[in-house]
Amino acid sequence: MKIREHFADPVTETDSLVAEALADEKSRQQSQIELIASENMVSRAVLDALGHEMTNKTLEGYPGNRFHGGADFADQVENAVIDRARELFCCGYVNAQPHSGTQANQAVFFALLQPGDRILSLDLAAGGHLSHGARPNLSGRWFEAHHYNVDRETGLIDYDAVAKQAVNVKPRLLIAGGSAYPREFDFERMRAIADRVGARFLVDMAHFAGLVAAGVHPSPLQHADIVTCTTTKTMRGPRGGLILAKDEGWRRKLQSAIFPGVQGSLHTQVIAAKAVCLGEALEPEFKQYGQTVRANARTLAETLQSREIRVVSGGTDTHIVLLDLSSRGLTGQQLQDILYRANITCNKNPIPFDSPRPSEWVGVRLGSSAGTTRGFGQAEFERIGHSIADLADAAVDPRRVNDAIAAAKDTVASICRRFTIYR
Repeated sequence: MKIREHFADPVTETDSLVAEALADEKSRQQSQIELIASENMVSRAVLDALGHEMTNKTLEGYPGNRFHGGADFADQVENAVIDRARELFCCGYVNAQPHSGTQANQAVFFALLQPGDRILSLDLAAGGHLSHGARPNLSGRWFEAHHYNVDRETGLIDYDAVAKQAVNVKPRLLIAGGSAYPREFDFERMRAIADRVGARFLVDMAHFAGLVAAGVHPSPLQHADIVTCTTTKTMRGPRGGLILAKDEGWRRKLQSAIFPGVQGSLHTQVIAAKAVCLGEALEPEFKQYGQTVRANARTLAETLQSREIRVVSGGTDTHIVLLDLSSRGLTGQQLQDILYRANITCNKNPIPFDSPRPSEWVGVRLGSSAGTTRGFGQAEFERIGHSIADLADAAVDPRRVNDAIAAAKDTVASICRRFTIYR
């Protein structure tokens, strides 16, 4: 390729396979309703930062102390992430560099634990996360992981049971947070449990960080030793992580835990995009966004309950709605597949005390963040809820499936036409 072409030709002219896939993905997002709770839609400004020439810059280290020259402007955006996150979450320490929430958690483990140390976290089937000590994950192989559960009847965490388990296990690290627990955590109670057994307390708020930023969810910063999160999900920013702490006392351990502990060069363009999304979250409109995310999730849950679909824990305090399909005789995969045929995306998920085999899971996880970003309100989520219920009803009767899919696709199309994206 000639030098001029290298700097000028777009992907549509240089790689038809990738160009077509990108175009098709954009069309898919435009024409489908996104209910995967870990997804959202970034702004055009975030996209601009992600596609900027700053991606060419390789750096290691931290602002003012880099291992490569030419860091002036990358330092500006990384310092912006730090300053904006401090203001947004009212904290003293911020690390902007984790490539993901999982790597943020790995860095905390690197800083606080030795291989073989005990950790206590929410069970995966009860809504926990792989990086909190699940057996297939590095965290479950390197550490002695124990897991607390939820009450079988209510689907809620029993903090008295957690306290008793902590006394027996004596973990070095207690973890709150997860990927499919739809309720608020009692951070103050968890802090007291950690103190009682001499454990450090980590909160992974990857899913609800945007709700904390919007002021519609309790903040863990006053109770946790360290807090990790992503800038995706309810923050509606780029794929990446943050590490936060109430004060600067953790700086030395956490800085070295990220680099050179678990990462090398930072992703400069992603850090620029993190700065953009944090700036957006500081705007007054973001508070309204957070309020609407919660209201929409509750409307979705209430609509599905009115159609006799069980919602785990009886509702939601966040953007997550977790369905139990066992009474319908459906697996999560079956409902996921039929919803996808109707242009609604979601994901199968275990429910508390579910089978360890993903093919047998009877749960489906839904989320309201992406739809809310797109502009959906409670009226739209009520319609979506009824479409999901119609499809669940039809899934057990093959004679009704095609008609139900056609009707749901019409509903999806009418909503998507009203709320377009990336014009």
